[in-house]
Amino acid sequence: MFTIEHDFDATVVTLVDEGDEGASFLQEDVTINAFDDCITIEQLNPQTDQVQVITLSIAQVQDLAAALDLPEGIYRLSRVEDAPN
Repeated sequence: MFTIEHDFDATVVTLVDEGDEGASFLQEDVTINAFDDCITIEQLNPQTDQVQVITLSIAQVQDLAAALDLPEGIYRLSRVEDAPN
């Protein structure tokens, strides 16, 4: 299950682990904040009771999205702003 909320400066997606019927435990919710210049991913660490935050640039998110559909290997995406005129 997931939720989508539009805040003033970000779109917030929360992923909720509903687990499988045989799952022994569930993972903490993951919150993804999409800003104009970066994406943050947050998840509570139950062992430390602190929220862990990872910040990705927009280019890193684009690379991640492309990587989900590619076979094993090393890649470099050609970006529109990098292309010669």
